[in-house]
Order: sequence, then C-alpha cells, then structure tokens
Amino acid sequence: MAETPYMRRLALQLTERGARVFRNNVGFLKDRFGNLVKYGVCNPGGSDLIGWKSIVITPDMVGKKAALFVAVEVKAWDGTSTEEQEDFQRAVRDAGGIALLAREGHDDLNNQGFSHTGVVL
Repeated sequence: MAETPYMRRLALQLTERGARVFRNNVGFLKDRFGNLVKYGVCNPGGSDLIGWKSIVITPDMVGKKAALFVAVEVKAWDGTSTEEQEDFQRAVRDAGGIALLAREGHDDLNNQGFSHTGVVL
C-alpha cells in the first residue's frame, strides 16, 4: 500500500487520541521567475505529520494545559528514513516533544507513543 492512505488512517487515529496533526509537505518548486522556493516545515527532514497534543500540567505546575509538539514520520512497509528525517525526529524528542516513526504493516499506535515525556498517544 502507498503511504498516503496509511497516513490518513494514522491522522485519524492520532485525532482520536487527542492529538491535532497536519500534513507537512516538504519540497522545492520554481516560482514564475525561475527561483527555487522551499516549502514545508523543516525542509529537508520535516516529518510527514506535525502538530500537537495538549496535556494537563500537574498541580505543581499551576494546572494549566500545555501543547507538546508531535512529529510522525510515515513510511510504507519497505520505506527508509533519510538522515535529515532522523535528525528532525531526534531534535523533537530532545526538545521534549513526541516523535514517532510509523511503518505500515509493522507498527500501530498501540505499540508506540511513548517519548521521554511519558505522554502516550
């Protein structure tokens, strides 16, 4: 199966688990003057789905909500990540966000979702 139908299913699953994600297309195109224009968040390397998950801060943290950045790299069953994609995922995790690699046919969100923040998707 292609990544796109799988990615759509993942986006729905993430929404059901309280996350809000958006498709992050990254790439280049030429404008009408022939200039190369980059698009997408963190190009190259930005994850396919990006967004946030709201969490309730513990009482000792004033009881307010906070949003954690969520980045999901989606791969077909035989797809591989680029070095830039792995770097982006690592940077998100290191900053306290949730970064997942979702591979069709190998994983589902029940087997993933833990980051060092302890937040489950």
